[in-house]
Amino acid sequence: MKASDIVRSLRGHDAGGLFFILDIDEEYVILADGRRRRVETPKRKKRKHVVFVTSSDARAAGKIRAGEKVTNNELRRALADFEDESAHPEDPGAGPG
Repeated sequence: MKASDIVRSLRGHDAGGLFFILDIDEEYVILADGRRRRVETPKRKKRKHVVFVTSSDARAAGKIRAGEKVTNNELRRALADFEDESAHPEDPGAGPG
């Protein structure tokens, strides 16, 4: 795991939720989703209480990697886009016929 990855919480009130990693150290990750956990008040959580979901190439992820300020709206939009893609994956091989 690294900063800008998308993870899923496994424990706590936010279990099941998707978050961006804003910062990471040996034991903890700093998480935000732009909704319940905003950039101004991120969640510090033990690494063992989250699971890696994917590396994101969204604009918000790029800003996190570059150390730039990211907004709550950008996090919400990137996570919503990811959830939408996960729910409706494009499969060029599928289709009628």
